[in-house]
This record gives sequence, structure tokens and C-alpha cells, in this order.
Amino acid sequence: MTISDPVVALDAMGGDNAPGEIVHGAVLAARDLGVRVALVGPEEVLQAELAKHGARPERITVVHAPQVIDMKEPPAQAARQKKESSIVVGLKLIKSGKADAFVSAGNTGAIMAGGIMYIGRVRGIERPSIAALMPLSGKLTLLLDVGANADARPSYMLQWAQMAAAYMERVWKRENPTVALLNIGEEEGKGNTLTQETYDLLKASSLNFIGNVEGRELPFGTVDVIVTDGFTGNVVVKTMEGMADYVMGEIRSAIKSRPWYMAAGVLLLPAFGKVRKKTDYREYGAGPLLGTNGLVFIGHGRSDAKAISSALRVAAESARSGMLEAIRQTVLAKAGAALAADEPVGE
Repeated sequence: MTISDPVVALDAMGGDNAPGEIVHGAVLAARDLGVRVALVGPEEVLQAELAKHGARPERITVVHAPQVIDMKEPPAQAARQKKESSIVVGLKLIKSGKADAFVSAGNTGAIMAGGIMYIGRVRGIERPSIAALMPLSGKLTLLLDVGANADARPSYMLQWAQMAAAYMERVWKRENPTVALLNIGEEEGKGNTLTQETYDLLKASSLNFIGNVEGRELPFGTVDVIVTDGFTGNVVVKTMEGMADYVMGEIRSAIKSRPWYMAAGVLLLPAFGKVRKKTDYREYGAGPLLGTNGLVFIGHGRSDAKAISSALRVAAESARSGMLEAIRQTVLAKAGAALAADEPVGE
């Protein structure tokens, strides 16, 4: 089902820069992009932040949630006990039909735990997965899982690939998206038991599976979807983020080391700007939590106003595109094929 004018619930208290930058991002999305935003958090705090931006845009409403889940709190316990937190209240807006998607840059574990507790999984999905959009080449690649499941099973990884392909097709308009398995070699038969068994499942599926890819290929955008276990994916993403920051820092230091380098650097600013735009996670905002029975998007903890505005745009577009229904249909098709073959299907 597509939604013409979706409402996106936004956790105003999640992330390192909350609530200031989060509220600012909501204002940008409402004013410049026409996104309908339900801003969730302590009402007095949010009203004060909104007042800093002048008249509140008509497309922003405030939903009171007096509690906040801190980044360091135990995720499942916090999601269970803090039922009036901005994360839980935001997720419940989806469950009640008052919102069509939810965005947060807060405690990732609490978002996932809360998503399972309060909106549930898509029927047939064994474990949800966190996906990350990787824009390093200027062409988006979706990498998953990036931290939700440190231990994985082949059946999980097949489902993640199926959901990711549906997401890339509906939201990012990739026709018949390519899918690959992250491995230590390109040849069939490489890797540990998990990757070998996953390879066989992906190869036998109806996905546009092109085989294994090695880590060195990730930055080049040669594949639409790359699937791996949550432990490996989380290490990969954080290593790439750290390396990108390191390289940019070294370039800045080198340019400042000589007056003539600085002069040349001024001339190269437009080129540096193009590279920065291609690699800036803020252009894409947030990655989807695939497998929950509602549209949930998780942003970077460092998200600023631009990143939040982008996340709201992507969430609204996902609701308009019918992405969730496409995922449900993908799972139903898998269930039908499994029943025909007399195979077990996930709960």
C-alpha cells in the first residue's frame, strides 16, 4: 500500500546533537521538503526549540514523551521499562496508525528492541537487520547487517538480502538490484561454514545474486546490496568511517603545512566539495531497520540538521513507495515456495 502524504514520527531526543539539531532538521524537512513530521519528546523542551526557528511550520506536530533513553542504557531493558520515552512513543505511533514511519538517531539497540516489542516483525522474518547506505563511490550500496545480529544463520542472511533488494528497488529505483555476499575471496566455496551455506541459499534464490565480493570492493559501488553477518558488517562500517576521517584529516594537515599548498588548496576547493558531497552520509540520512512490521529508520548518532532532514525525506519516500508491502509480499512468496517444497518457514 502506498501513502500519498505520510506522517513521519521523529525521536527528537535521540543522538549526540539532540534536541537542537534534531528539531532544526524537522523544520528543514517540513519547510523545504513538505514532509509531515510528528516531533516526539518532552513538550516544553520541543516548544522552546521550535520557537528558535520562528513560526512553527504547519506540517510539524508535537507529541509529548517525557522520558529519554540514554545511549548507554541497556537496550531491551530500557525499551521495556521506559514506555513513555521518545523512542517507544514514536514506535507506538506506527502501531496505532498515527504515523507511517519512524526516524531516530538514538540508542540503536533500544530502537531495535522496541521495534520488535511494540510493532513486531513482518510475519515470516526470523530476525530484523540494520542496513547502512554506503555512498563512497557516488553510487549507493546497501550493506547489511551492520550490528543488529552479531551471530547469524544462513536463513537470516537470505531474508536480509531479499528485504534489501525490495528496499533498493522501491526507494532507490534500482531495477532488479544486484546482490553479493561479503567474503574473503570471490570464488565459490570460499569462507567459513556460514558464508558457504549462505552462498548456496542466495544462489538458489530468485535474487539477482552475482556471487562473492571482497572488502576492497565495498567503496566502488559495484553492487546494489551486500549481505554479511552483523559482527562483520559493524566492524566494516566503523573501520571505513574511521579511515575516511583519517584520510580527510591527513589531507587537511598536508595542505596547511606549506603556504603554496594552501594556495593550491583554495583552487581545488570545488573539487574537494564534490568528493565530500559524494561521501557525506548526511545526504542519505538514515538506514532502514528491515524486518519490523513498520518503517523504522536509524540515523548516525552524530546526525546534524541536514542528516535528519535527509532521513525524514527517505522515510517519507519509503512510505510513498509501498516498500513495506513489497517486503511483506517478498516474504509471502518465499513462504509459498517453501511450503511447495515442504520446507520450514520462519515464525
